Amino acid sequence: MTTPFPFTAVVGQDDLRLALLLNAVSPAVGGVLVRGEKGTAKSTAVRALSALMPTLDVVSGCRFSCDPGSPDPGCPDGPHEPGAFETRAARMVELPVGASEDRLVGALDIERALSEGVKAFEPGLLADAHRGILYVDEVNLLHDHLVDLLLDAAAMGASYVEREGVSVRHAARFLLVGTMNPEEGELRPQLLDRFGLTVEVAASREPDQRVEVVRRRLAYDDDPGGFAARWAEEEAAVRARIVAARELLPSVRLGDGALRQIAATCAAFEVDGMRADIVMARTATALAAWAGRTDVLAEDVRQAALLALPHRRRRNPFDAPGLDEDKLDETLEEFGGSDDDDPDPDPGPDGPGGGGGQPEPDDAPQGDGDAGAARPEAGEDGQPQPSGAGEQSAAGASEPFRTKVLSVPGIGEGAAGRRSRARTEHGRTTGARRPRGALTKLHLAATVQAAAPHQRARGRSGRGLVVRRDDLRQATREGREGNLVLFVVDASGSMAARQRMSAVKGAVLSLLLDAYQRRDKVGLVTFRGSDADVALPPTSSVDAAAARLETLPTGGRTPLAAGLLRAHDVLRVERLRDPARRPLVVLVTDGRATGGPEPVALAGRAARLFAADGVASVVVDCESGPVRLGLAGQLAGELGGTAVTLDELRADSIAGLVKDVQRRAA
Repeated sequence: MTTPFPFTAVVGQDDLRLALLLNAVSPAVGGVLVRGEKGTAKSTAVRALSALMPTLDVVSGCRFSCDPGSPDPGCPDGPHEPGAFETRAARMVELPVGASEDRLVGALDIERALSEGVKAFEPGLLADAHRGILYVDEVNLLHDHLVDLLLDAAAMGASYVEREGVSVRHAARFLLVGTMNPEEGELRPQLLDRFGLTVEVAASREPDQRVEVVRRRLAYDDDPGGFAARWAEEEAAVRARIVAARELLPSVRLGDGALRQIAATCAAFEVDGMRADIVMARTATALAAWAGRTDVLAEDVRQAALLALPHRRRRNPFDAPGLDEDKLDETLEEFGGSDDDDPDPDPGPDGPGGGGGQPEPDDAPQGDGDAGAARPEAGEDGQPQPSGAGEQSAAGASEPFRTKVLSVPGIGEGAAGRRSRARTEHGRTTGARRPRGALTKLHLAATVQAAAPHQRARGRSGRGLVVRRDDLRQATREGREGNLVLFVVDASGSMAARQRMSAVKGAVLSLLLDAYQRRDKVGLVTFRGSDADVALPPTSSVDAAAARLETLPTGGRTPLAAGLLRAHDVLRVERLRDPARRPLVVLVTDGRATGGPEPVALAGRAARLFAADGVASVVVDCESGPVRLGLAGQLAGELGGTAVTLDELRADSIAGLVKDVQRRAA
């Protein structure tokens, strides 16, 4: 068995360690979501916590880890005989991102059903995790319906299975921990709210601390057992403190003053619903128990707010989690709980509390300033004005608007999402078919129906059903898929008019919001100066695309052909990685092409590559002024797509247009 890295040997990450320990003291807090950049000890800390969890007494032979002192009366393995129990360590169960619904909640035991003719339940990971830790690495990549099941079980403390003739309920109380890298995509706000606490982690920028991290990691890799032995005393002390805090927890008093502070804080930060108030109350109580106190103090309320509220403050999917600590202190002081002499108290041995470090913002894309050769362009008033006379500062996006549903007609086979109809591994069952290759999802009723007429000929005797390979039927399911929306944005000097670029960014941001809600992958290619750049490779992190769009500078020539060729190359590579995901190209340009020999003809040839591949596309025509050349419309014809003027975006016509384009492409 692999020796885990000691929890007490983790360098820094005070908020992360404190949040995990509070949930170990009181699982009712609701779990922890750990957000942060890669390589910040997220998984290491979670796995290390399992070694600190107190041992458990469980009923002997119970697959659901019932407590012998108070067994679950509805346990599927019950009723249990009193007195028979065993002691074991608390389990840490890992839920893989690619797990099926059956693996998570359990299902009918197919083998026993077919061989013995009995209806038996096979427990899933929720049963294994009862009274232990359930860990989901990269929880933001987990299928949404699995996240819903997971969080429902965590909130209710039980798992309910109603499927395939099985009706089972069993206890499922566990410490839920999820980790995620926000660059790879966000959780929906509704799901964020279901996690009790959240912590932002980032690598230290202090050289001495980074040196210590490397030193300890190398020492552990060289001799895991010896390294763990050197930290055994500290580990035992923390384990004993968890046990003591659990015993003290029922005695902690949450007074009216602390409750009033909690309610006032949640109201001041305008969090939705009442879950935040409840989580804050439980967290503050756990903090007091962890500190060895029986009264909840203002410092406990403050620390609870820093852990429980940041992820509930998001009003826009692209907003970064955070909390205004000055406003928090003012609220606590106004309602009689702030300690002016100690505004940042130490809640325990894990160091000062706080909301965690925020990830460093992405660097803005750098321009090349190639503007001298750019052609003048008609301005908003129709008068020629110089364009590309140097890089322009980034224009802010106008107010985004709601778009209509964009969907690809027909039935695809892409990754699960919320946009287009698709044959998926998850969703409603629509029929059955013979399996092509390995059987992945058995349609039990169809299999039994196929085998039933042959039982006498096969010499069946007894209760079991004689089933052969030819009888097996694969369930066909229909759900929704996500698409790849690739934005190709002209950032040249001809687009530099701030009012125009602001409207363009607002329109693209609106489509990004829609892509976020429908779980699409997005990519961003920009072209200006003498070349095109992949500002953001295809990713599920729509908020990263929004950030790159917001800081996009303009200026320089218009290498339209380079932008199209770069986008075509991105789609080619992505098609190799994910051939089932259907793309949509949104080209944002005025259709001008400058720089190099025959730029217009070269752009036309590049556009025809997309038409030859059958890629759905739409051109957002950004040309303005009284004199218009109609170049974007010509480009759309070369692409095999449709053009829409910038003025039409505000009427939500872009959504209907894209739907039209996709229908033609199909």
